[in-house]
Amino acid sequence: MSEQGFKPKHILVTGGCGFIGANFVRYVARNHPDVHITVLDKLTYAGNPANIDGLPQSQVELVIGDICDASLLERIVPGCDAIVHFAAESHNDNSIFDPEPFIRTNVEGTMRLLEAARKYDVRFHHISTDEVYGDLALDDPCKFTESTPYKPS
Repeated sequence: MSEQGFKPKHILVTGGCGFIGANFVRYVARNHPDVHITVLDKLTYAGNPANIDGLPQSQVELVIGDICDASLLERIVPGCDAIVHFAAESHNDNSIFDPEPFIRTNVEGTMRLLEAARKYDVRFHHISTDEVYGDLALDDPCKFTESTPYKPS
C-alpha cells in the first residue's frame, strides 16, 4: 500500500479519551467524516469520556478496556486499517515510586497492540512524549528534533 494511497476507513485510537488522544479523535471526526473511529480507553486518571462527547455515535465508538487485554484486542482490531496508539501511563516521575503500572501499560500493552497489528496486518502509529529524548533544562540552548537520539529518562 503506497503512502499516498493510504485512506483508512476504520481506525482504532488507544487512549482516545485522554487530552491528546481526544483532540486527535475530534480532528479525525471533523476532517474525515467517512472514517469510523473506535476509541479504546481504560478511563483511568487521564481518560475522560466527556473529552469525546458530542461526536457522532455513528462514527465514534467508545470501548472501555485495557490495551493489555489480548482477548479484547482479538475482538476489536480485525477490520481496522490502522491503530493510533496514545494510551500510556504518563506522569513519568510516578514510575520511580511504582514502576509496575508503567511496565504493564507502556511495555506490555504496546507489545499486545503490536502483536495484534502484526496478526491482522494493521498499520501501527505509536505516539509518545518528549520524555523519550531525555531531559533538557528550560534555558538549554539545545532543542530536540526529529533526529535527536532516544535517551529516555
